[in-house]
Amino acid sequence: MNDLQELAQNLTPQDIDRELQGRYMHEFIKGAWASLEPGRTFHDNWHIEAICEHLEAVSRGELQRLIINIPPRHMKSLTCSVAFPCWTWLHQPNKQFLFASYAQSLSTRDSVKCRRLLTSQWYQDNWGSVFHLTGDQNQKQRFENNHNGHRIATSVGGGLTGEGGDIIVIDDPHNVKQAESELVRQDVLEWWDTAVPSRLNDPRTGAFVIIMQRVHETDLTGHIIKKQAEAFEDKTQTDPEEWTHLCVPAEFEQNHPHTYFSKLPDTSVPEDPRQEEGELLWPNRFDQKAISNLRTSLGEYAAAGQLQQRPAPKGGGIIKAKWWREWERDSNPQFIYVIQSWDTAFSQRDGASYSACTTWGVFSYGTRYNIMLMSRWRDRCAYPDLRRAARELYDDFSPDAVLIEKKASGQSLIQDMRQMGIPTIPYSPDRDKVARAHAASALLEAGLVWYPDRRWAKEVIKHCAVFPAGDGADIVDTVTQALLRLRAMWYAQPPEDDEWEPETVFRDDPFAESNVVNLPGAIYG
Repeated sequence: MNDLQELAQNLTPQDIDRELQGRYMHEFIKGAWASLEPGRTFHDNWHIEAICEHLEAVSRGELQRLIINIPPRHMKSLTCSVAFPCWTWLHQPNKQFLFASYAQSLSTRDSVKCRRLLTSQWYQDNWGSVFHLTGDQNQKQRFENNHNGHRIATSVGGGLTGEGGDIIVIDDPHNVKQAESELVRQDVLEWWDTAVPSRLNDPRTGAFVIIMQRVHETDLTGHIIKKQAEAFEDKTQTDPEEWTHLCVPAEFEQNHPHTYFSKLPDTSVPEDPRQEEGELLWPNRFDQKAISNLRTSLGEYAAAGQLQQRPAPKGGGIIKAKWWREWERDSNPQFIYVIQSWDTAFSQRDGASYSACTTWGVFSYGTRYNIMLMSRWRDRCAYPDLRRAARELYDDFSPDAVLIEKKASGQSLIQDMRQMGIPTIPYSPDRDKVARAHAASALLEAGLVWYPDRRWAKEVIKHCAVFPAGDGADIVDTVTQALLRLRAMWYAQPPEDDEWEPETVFRDDPFAESNVVNLPGAIYG
């Protein structure tokens, strides 16, 4: 009999469970469940194992940047903020953790749960000899062990001076009720950009984990993904920061913008196992009725973000992304009319509204006029810089007309452009932004609007797709006012308007003859 067989015969079932739970975080959570959530049934699922495997890689130092997007109530906090540090300390009790949520109360709640698990009878019976919590630092928001490991709980925007960690976990950085506030959202992003990066104990080996539901196109996940894309396009950056993105929507989508595919070398869940469109993520916990009720209560846009992890309805909202047509030829068509469309704001302060301009060209395609997006400009700037940019864009494209919304900030630009001899048309909206988007959408749905294969053009399409959510209302305004102006000038009409004629209705009026009064012609002479 060899040593392994002899060892196996001498192991008790409890010894085997302890060994598996120490090796695999997924097994650890199953074993810890009775202590974590006494009286509640544990419903296992593949997404829990996938999250655990990625967190194990973070603990081992194999992953240093991880984003997890997952619907609410799908065990994200229990897994990342409670079980993760408890499991890591089995092997590396010297690891220091820093956790932050949008509210201190949520961060403290998970810290208390974590400490309860560490001091539970189950945990102490199995691993009580590995380390113990110190008495002088054993509070709700901060506790330490005798190997110099600690867990600190703070809030987004909270003071971090003097605090740090080997692993920093941001669990729900945004309050969903304030997600539409650009000012509040910018505060979160500024905190992330300026305060958090310096809090790693060792920038070479430290790790960031962000786990959240998507709440806005420019939430923290969107902010990081955009910066990563820009970094990889910037040829001057030799070693851009790369994030692993684990995205699991509540209902499966074949063409989801962030399909889950694991890059881990050894994984039990290499990809999303679902194959059918609309297949549920966790049917044992959230069946179709539960998801439908959530979708109804959240509304179309919130459900797209929080449930599906893409903060826009599938295919777009009012102006759908699929309606735009890509111009695949090497050269642009011959334009017969060019118009520039402006939405202005006078401020260069971070968080202020953008000024935006899009340029459009009308060309003949087949038997009718079509429209192409020629350029996009967007910036926060003071008025002198705005005026300079407007003149430069006019010189670049020589439009036949420049359309500027006639509001307080646009009035000055209208006057100055006219003084420079530039053909400028004041635009006075006769309806709100959403109504204008609906009105302009007919031209896009008819397939009359084209775009070049450029990143900036796809950003315009994305802003339009998420509207009225997102932070691109300025871009959308330039799009809708240009399309509505061109339609009013008969440069673009949906095909269904060609054969439409108003129906003549004849009505009998029994009183018509008795109401006729013969008046002398001299009255009209």
